[in-house]
Amino acid sequence: MPQATAALQIPASGAATGDRGSEFTPLLRTVKEEGLLRRRTGWYALGITANLLALAAVAVLLTSFGHSWWSLLLAVPLAVLSARTAFVGHDAGHSQISADRRVNRLIQLVHANLLLGMSQEWWNDKHNRHHANPNHLEKDPDVAADILVFARHQATGRTGLRGWLTRHQAWLFFPLTTLEGLALKVYGFQALFAKDGPRRTARQRVVEGGLLLAHVAGYLALLLTAMPVGRAAVFALIHQMLLGLHLGLAFAPNHKGMEMPGPDGERWGHLRRQVLTSRNIRGGVVTDWFLGGLNYQIEHHLFPSMPRPHLRLAQPAVRAHCRSLGVPYTETGLIDSYRQALGHLHDVGEPLRAS
Repeated sequence: MPQATAALQIPASGAATGDRGSEFTPLLRTVKEEGLLRRRTGWYALGITANLLALAAVAVLLTSFGHSWWSLLLAVPLAVLSARTAFVGHDAGHSQISADRRVNRLIQLVHANLLLGMSQEWWNDKHNRHHANPNHLEKDPDVAADILVFARHQATGRTGLRGWLTRHQAWLFFPLTTLEGLALKVYGFQALFAKDGPRRTARQRVVEGGLLLAHVAGYLALLLTAMPVGRAAVFALIHQMLLGLHLGLAFAPNHKGMEMPGPDGERWGHLRRQVLTSRNIRGGVVTDWFLGGLNYQIEHHLFPSMPRPHLRLAQPAVRAHCRSLGVPYTETGLIDSYRQALGHLHDVGEPLRAS
């Protein structure tokens, strides 16, 4: 595994992942010839600037109207803008924004640690492992058994609260995502001091920890300066819950209910490993914006360093290439994607409901 201090280093070439070159190489050649791996620095600069200005505007409005309960409505745009911030941090982690690793690291530190209170190193370590082996029950941390389980054998022997959660996890999934905003902060602080966490130098720990503390201090200072303690607590709760829900809506459709490789799947090449485990979401400009480009999950997993605005441009070539190979290319509507994901979670919990 690459060190977590680097940006997410998922190779763009199938050969680098042990792929049977005949499947992935022609597609990679096509994408390169079309210039779709070139950075879109200007596009990102405009988007980042607009998002930062919007965040500043919300902060100004909070200080101006925090004396009123109507100020709680500002938690909604703040949650949306916080999700945009998370998408920028995600893209920087994949080196989509700049060819300079240091620039990407700086952008991610600002957006993840400072603005969201989420550890860059923890996220990169976890996300590296997910991209290397998506949906692999033994290697992908996103499908490891925890509060939720993703395969029937993971549900075996779960009793008490965990058993109850598993039996009803399809119904509880979206309510549980409202805790994700807070969970990201907790996991980040835990990883900062964990002996088995991402490998970091003392200086990197100081930088990360300092930015995480600066986020908490700045967030509390803004709310407590703008409004009374009780109202500030309610505002923070609404903001974090909506942020978690927004992120859950963006991430839920991507892999849940798709192929889950076992020992045989380990022999898949890069193309099959990424395509068979991923699901795309159909839609237009609004869908692209709301899901942060993650609706092109297949293209993103095949080409992690591809800039977000190029993913939709690569889709026709990827779809046609998969068709020529006879590899299923899964694409559905947004609502149906949630139905499939929740249906899978419901099916996983069936043994416990039947016992």
